[in-house]
Amino acid sequence: MNECDLRYGEDLIKLKFDDRLTVLSTDLLNEAPLSDVDIGNALDAPIESPALDELISTDDSVLIVVSDATRATGSAQIVNLLVRRLIQSGVAPGNVAIIFATGIHRPVTPEEKAELLTHFIVQRVRTLEHDPYNQAGLVSLGTTERGTPIELNRALTEFSRIIVLGGINFHYFAGFTGGRKSICPGLASAETIESTHMLALDFQGGGRRAGVGAGVLDGNAVHEECERVAQIVHPAFGIYTVVDQLKRVVRVHCGDWRVAHRVACEAFLKEHSVAIHEKRDLVIASCGGFPYDINLIQAHKALEMASYACKDGGSIILLAECRDGVGRPDFLKWFESADSAALEKRLVDQYEVNGQTAWSLLIKAERFHLQLISKLDPADVHRMRMDAATTLEQALKRVGGDQDGFIMPRGANVLPILTS
Repeated sequence: MNECDLRYGEDLIKLKFDDRLTVLSTDLLNEAPLSDVDIGNALDAPIESPALDELISTDDSVLIVVSDATRATGSAQIVNLLVRRLIQSGVAPGNVAIIFATGIHRPVTPEEKAELLTHFIVQRVRTLEHDPYNQAGLVSLGTTERGTPIELNRALTEFSRIIVLGGINFHYFAGFTGGRKSICPGLASAETIESTHMLALDFQGGGRRAGVGAGVLDGNAVHEECERVAQIVHPAFGIYTVVDQLKRVVRVHCGDWRVAHRVACEAFLKEHSVAIHEKRDLVIASCGGFPYDINLIQAHKALEMASYACKDGGSIILLAECRDGVGRPDFLKWFESADSAALEKRLVDQYEVNGQTAWSLLIKAERFHLQLISKLDPADVHRMRMDAATTLEQALKRVGGDQDGFIMPRGANVLPILTS
């Protein structure tokens, strides 16, 4: 028998399996995390950009944009090094601030700030919040060629230099995380976020718009529009990380905020996609633990990846703790719809960002038998057309243990690509 560790929140669940199951993983388990020296060397050799000490002068004010608690980016290590470097270059500590790109997510808690930045940084550098619904904290900067309103956090216009820090991972309709997403949706108004995200849907033909999907940037309308919005504030520098299963930085690409992001995404796709010759009847997927399974909206990203490896009519077992619940209190209202077609019609009539996630989840519930191992109320799980399981053993017993299948220990980080 073989054995595999599946992360669930901060815990590990051990799975023993035979040769009927194949592990889909691209992790280099013995790869050493990057040291401070390694990261410093990357900062000194940026991609298509001058070095930081050439970009930023002593009289500049610098805003550092970081992700919230739903992302693992290694920000504590990176920001600590970055702030020290800025101060050593002559930037006054009072002219440096950090803002959390929360988009429409909940605010970052004090405990999360310390985790994301370290106590040392939190005590010494001003931190700012983003509220996508507070017009007083937003500024209007016109519209894009497509007509998207460009409404962004006012702080983006109050600092002379902006540095964006993000993690690279797959995103089920924006292609990848990081880059432009630090600005849009990260620091955009709710209206701007809706206007860009609704481009993922084909309102004429129905379903998802052509060109929109995981691992895709070229021709991806959502990515391209978010990039147009971010271009308005033109970040001075971008830093993009890849973390391992212990959330340690193992890759970093930095430089021109757009070019470095493209390079990082291309490298990530090469390292984190895996070829499969056929889909199988069973997929067992862990989101990769916290923060990837912090709530169901985030956990859906791993479910999306698992769906690429499962036969229609097959079974997917998803391990997602969901310590923050479903993610938003209004998420469950979408499942009042009779089916995915009815939900899609509601989106056409009155679009909301999380309604699109609900629609995507409901489509999967109609294609596959979904078993969810989580801390969610079983009644809510059933409302979302999934079966609630308390243990992996229970879920396996329900679907049958004699099927060929795949195991995805870090479901959100692996893109299965069917080659036949």
